[in-house]
Amino acid sequence: MKPALTAEKAAALVPDGATVMIGGFMGVGTPRRLIDALVAAGVKDLTVIANDTARPDDGIGRLITARAISKAIVSHIGLNPETQAQMIAGEIEVELVPQGTLVERIRAAGVGLGGVLTPTGVGTKIAEGKEVLTIDGKAFLLEKPLAADFALIAAHEADYVGNLTYSMTAHNFNPVMAMAATTVIAEPGLIVPVGAIPPDGVKTPGVLVDHLLERLH
Repeated sequence: MKPALTAEKAAALVPDGATVMIGGFMGVGTPRRLIDALVAAGVKDLTVIANDTARPDDGIGRLITARAISKAIVSHIGLNPETQAQMIAGEIEVELVPQGTLVERIRAAGVGLGGVLTPTGVGTKIAEGKEVLTIDGKAFLLEKPLAADFALIAAHEADYVGNLTYSMTAHNFNPVMAMAATTVIAEPGLIVPVGAIPPDGVKTPGVLVDHLLERLH
């Protein structure tokens, strides 16, 4: 059984300067209570790996507004003008990665691959400084794995040993991130007894999950 932590105790596990993966897609499937606790704790200098930076004061955008992030590795920042302003001012480093490449780089770390080959970005600025391999006459970029110190993920349900389910599109990046971090903290909507989740309904097995956030009463 995994004891459930308060959001404050979970946030206290994340030190300044950590590399953190955060699940979600424009806030959908994002662990909002964990993010709120990180903002309240005043954590700084995070490197965040995520699909996007959401909107100001929504999801990951709350960390941007709090200036808790020094580098963001994301697929886009188009709906968060605060991220754009900080990038232009040189207050945050933004590495833009094509969405498919981003998820494959995370998956590569999770399954122990040395990288992935993709034609996406060949001949563009994305290719600058990267190794280009030619296979069967076609050029591919070698994209290296992305791993993290922590993965903060949102789940629909967890059981007492940490098996997780996700709800529809809130699935998004959460399961793959749970495979690619040293410490995984899950924020479930419900915590249910072992056996309440059918075996074929488990999307992230409890062996990957280190901590559960206690559910709201």
